[in-house]
Amino acid sequence: MKIGPKYKIARRLGAPIFAKTQTQKYAMRADRKEKSSPIHRSKSEYGQGLLEKQKARFSYGITSRQFTNYVKKALSTKGDSASILITALESRLDNAVLRSGLAPTRRAARQMVSHRHILVNGSIVNIPSYRLSVGDRIGIRAGSVSSALFEGLDEKWKSVKLPAWLKLDFVKKELTVDGTPIADKTELQFDISVVLEFYSR
Repeated sequence: MKIGPKYKIARRLGAPIFAKTQTQKYAMRADRKEKSSPIHRSKSEYGQGLLEKQKARFSYGITSRQFTNYVKKALSTKGDSASILITALESRLDNAVLRSGLAPTRRAARQMVSHRHILVNGSIVNIPSYRLSVGDRIGIRAGSVSSALFEGLDEKWKSVKLPAWLKLDFVKKELTVDGTPIADKTELQFDISVVLEFYSR
């Protein structure tokens, strides 16, 4: 997925949804920009829903069509639609590679998967959207372990805060999906309830 200028997109959406915009420098720059900009008109319900949808799909680095499919499936499945949607998005292989600390950015995570560096249950999986299940094991292909991509990985893992649903085997350099992939809704850069309302019209 081609995203475009991340700073410009983040400013337009009003949220630091990319790794490079989650810095103090960006926050200060955005604050100055906000203070110097003219007062904006409040958005309509439709406009706000569209904005939250854009934040959500850019947060996970997926196309509008892909995101719509995730939402429609969540809405048609019995249960809490918000939790079902977040679990589906968090269960993507590229997301797990990012959360695990194997990759520094979501784009890097997608490339790692697409370039066949990542294993799931001992087999190469090169589909970023591959859905993980509880019990799945994520590892690095033997021929890629010595690659510059994974240089200093042991040190990185000492400082990475893994989500509760990922369990690390430091010796095997392998991670196991140890529970249902979820995200703390307070840490999301978008309002999931507004997104669902937008699609429920």
